[in-house]
Amino acid sequence: MADKKPKKVDIVTVSKAARVSPSTVSRYFNHPELVKSATRKKIDTAVRRTGYIRNRAAQTIHGIRSGTIGVLVPTLDHAIFAEVVQAFSDTVASQGFTILLASHGYDLHREYAILRKFLEHRVDGVVLTGLDHDDAVFQLLDSQEIPCVLMWNYSATSRYPSIGADNEQAGRLIAEHVLELGHRRVACMFPPTHGNDRALARRNIVLTTLRAAGVEMPEEWMLETVYSISESKRDSKGLFSKNNRPTALICGNDVLATGALYGATASGLRVPNDVTVVGIGDFKGSSEIEPALTTVRLPARRIGQEAGNAMVSAIIDPATGKAGSLNCAPEFVERRSSAAVKNIS
Repeated sequence: MADKKPKKVDIVTVSKAARVSPSTVSRYFNHPELVKSATRKKIDTAVRRTGYIRNRAAQTIHGIRSGTIGVLVPTLDHAIFAEVVQAFSDTVASQGFTILLASHGYDLHREYAILRKFLEHRVDGVVLTGLDHDDAVFQLLDSQEIPCVLMWNYSATSRYPSIGADNEQAGRLIAEHVLELGHRRVACMFPPTHGNDRALARRNIVLTTLRAAGVEMPEEWMLETVYSISESKRDSKGLFSKNNRPTALICGNDVLATGALYGATASGLRVPNDVTVVGIGDFKGSSEIEPALTTVRLPARRIGQEAGNAMVSAIIDPATGKAGSLNCAPEFVERRSSAAVKNIS
């Protein structure tokens, strides 16, 4: 009997279907930025019609780019990281790259293990979230001489190009707002800072700014709460139920602030008449809750786009595409959850 197994589609098959040369098809996969848009569309149509799948493993052995970028984030549970990753993915996709996405759960040792997996898959570049990472992570990146961008945080002195917001500036903006409203009985609610340099920078500068204004915070008003609306609601209820309660609560992010709004309502308090609640981030929905949340906007979409452009440039043109750090400045956004202090009994 004749073998009816279909012949495996190769690059020549695609080139004939698209009516271009095999070298153009190869360029489409390996250097799409060098191929005209109309030609890319023709080849894409041919690839879809023929079902061609190229052998990445064979190509990477010969030093050809994999077309993938490894992106490591602390968590996928929160919209703010989804937004920045989506913007990054859209940006690199326009240049022919795909992302491999993983989360490490704020575990820096796990981050190292995932990074090794990325490198085993021969990613063309790596994106890490934040500035602080295990020394082994930086040593591994140095040894592999692979492009790396630190996304979400900004520092002029970062080890690799950092593209993000200055979290100290964000914390300072929200603390100064609360002080300008006349609040001196101020509490704080921040997530655990281990493995989270964003939360640590915000918390430290908030406390420093308050102390510089003569505001000393009782230890029981310094709350540490995981990223959870239900947990922050519970912890804020405990805070607000005491006779000696604060007139303002500064939250390290909008997730905690949203839970605190619910906690205030559950405690019979009106925001902002009885207590001011503020956050950091300007997450999706922060302007829609009642009352709308006063916060500091971190420009997630711009950060993702700028990081994507920097990464693609570093991969395509290592000699001249080396990106510098970029501060995507945070912006204070005043809404209805904050108001001038009033005396409380």
